[in-house]
Amino acid sequence: MNPISNRQLKRSTWQTAIMLTLGFWLSASLVLDWVIMPSLYLAGMMNEASFATAGYTIFWNFNRLELLSAAVVLTAVLAVGQAKSNRGLGNIFLSCLLLTVAVVDTYFLTPQMCAVGSHLSLFAANAVPETMNLLHGGYFMLEVFKLVDGAILLNRCWTESCEV
Repeated sequence: MNPISNRQLKRSTWQTAIMLTLGFWLSASLVLDWVIMPSLYLAGMMNEASFATAGYTIFWNFNRLELLSAAVVLTAVLAVGQAKSNRGLGNIFLSCLLLTVAVVDTYFLTPQMCAVGSHLSLFAANAVPETMNLLHGGYFMLEVFKLVDGAILLNRCWTESCEV
C-alpha cells in the first residue's frame, strides 16, 4: 500500500532549475518550430513584403530567451557539479553544447537568414534562394541536435535526483 512513500526525491534547487528551464526551453522550441512558424508560412507570410522583418523579430526575441535559458542551465549544472563530489563532466559538456547552439542561432543563423530574406523579391521566378534553404536546413539540424541534447540532459538530471 505504501510503495511510493519508500521512494524519496532528493532534488536540489539547482536540479529543479535545470529541469524547469529545460522543460520550458524545449517545449517553447517545439511550439515555435512546429506550430507558430508553419502556421505563419501556411497563412501566406512568405508572400508579404515584410516577412523577413517579422521573422527576424520573432527569432530575435526567442533567441535571447534561448541564451538566457542556456546560461541558467549551464550555471545550474556547474553548481550541481560543485556541490557533489562527482563533477558530472558529461552534463557540463552537454550544457556547453546547448549554449553553443543558442549562440550560433542568435549571432550567425538568424542574422544571415534575415539578410538573405531582405533581398528577396516578390516578382522573382525563384522566390526562395538556395542560400536560404541551406540556412534553414542548418537551423533545423541544430534544432534537432538541441532537442536531443536537452532531452538527454533532462533525463540525466531526473535520474540523478531520484533515489530508490
